Amino acid sequence: MSAQSFQHIAPPPDPLDKVVVVMPAYNAEQTLEVTFGDIDQDVVSEVILVDDCSSDRTSEVAERLGITTIRHERNKGYGGNQKTCYAKALDLGADIVVMIHPDYQYDARTIPAIVNILRLGICDVVMGSRVRTRREVLDAGMPLWKYIANRCLTITENVVLGQNLGDFHTGLRAYNRKVLETLPYERNSDDFVFDTQFLVQAVHFGFKIGDIPVPCRYFDEASQINFKRSARYGLGTLGALAQFVGQRSGIWKSDIFAPKG
Repeated sequence: MSAQSFQHIAPPPDPLDKVVVVMPAYNAEQTLEVTFGDIDQDVVSEVILVDDCSSDRTSEVAERLGITTIRHERNKGYGGNQKTCYAKALDLGADIVVMIHPDYQYDARTIPAIVNILRLGICDVVMGSRVRTRREVLDAGMPLWKYIANRCLTITENVVLGQNLGDFHTGLRAYNRKVLETLPYERNSDDFVFDTQFLVQAVHFGFKIGDIPVPCRYFDEASQINFKRSARYGLGTLGALAQFVGQRSGIWKSDIFAPKG
């Protein structure tokens, strides 16, 4: 294949793309500043933090750092937080939106590489995969039970959705604007299963999803859901897959797959 043919596959990056990072935050006072410090300000136009009614000084730290800050007066849940994040990013004219947890679990230095994949049109959605190898992620501190659950759910999701992703449950994700304008994510759960529903919707609407390896860290201040919440999340993930299968087979329809408007 000639070099000229490749030009039709991947358009050159547009330096005018507006990249907005969003951080759904809850009690992130201890880790926000170090997470923010790893974000390449030459690539990112603006950073938004949505404080989901934290009991600590998350909002004060964000404002001191110059981050655009929104504070919920009541806790809306992880999914509800992301809904506010994405609505604000679109209002600000974002072409690319990167979501990262402000708990310093994910390496924000990888954001430029993620953004380039989107700019080149290779993918519409890019995930930061923590699970490059089993040894690496366990050495980083992921609990064994969480690793096993992650592998079982990710394998199931890949089979059902026809994908080949390393980690469906990462807190570092990026989307082009069309994804957020197309998916009816406002109808998704306000809880943690929002993430799975979002990816199921992305597959349903035909968007290209890929991932890159991202180093991760596990420590006391990094936000983690406990076993009980994880079990509920796992069941919710299986429920989202069932909705997808039902929609595709015509057995039953779900409003999370109905086009906006």
